[in-house]
Amino acid sequence: MSARTKARKRALDMLYSADMRQVPVEQVLVAEAERAVNEPERQASWLYAREIVDGIVDHREEIDELITTHSRGWTLERMPAVDRALLRIGVWEIVYNDEVPDPVAISEAVEAATVLSTDDSAGFVNGLLAAVSHAKG
Repeated sequence: MSARTKARKRALDMLYSADMRQVPVEQVLVAEAERAVNEPERQASWLYAREIVDGIVDHREEIDELITTHSRGWTLERMPAVDRALLRIGVWEIVYNDEVPDPVAISEAVEAATVLSTDDSAGFVNGLLAAVSHAKG
C-alpha cells in the first residue's frame, strides 16, 4: 500500500471519528498528531493525512456545497458517514490538490468505498466524484 493510500485511510479515520463522536475534526487532528510523534514508522503517511484533513477543514463549506450540488437525491446528512468522509477527501483532492490526478483520487475513493461501505457506495462515490471532476473543467 502506497504512503498516499495509507494517508487517505488515516484521513478517513480522523474524519469518520470526528463525525461519529460529534467532535471538531481539529480535536481529532491534535490527538493524531501526538500519536504520530510516538510512532515514527507512520510519519510518511501522517504528513499527507494532515494535509488532507487541514485542507478539508479550510474548504469545508465549498467541499460540502460541491457534494450537495452533485449528489442527486441525497443530502449530506443522509449519506453513510464513511461515504461522506470519502467524498470530502475525494473532492479536496480533485479541486484543491493538483499533485493528484483526478482519476487517481476517484479510484482511491471508490476502492475504499468498495471495502468499507455499502454495496451501492462505490457507484455513488464514483459518479459524484466524476461529476465534480468534469464540472471543474
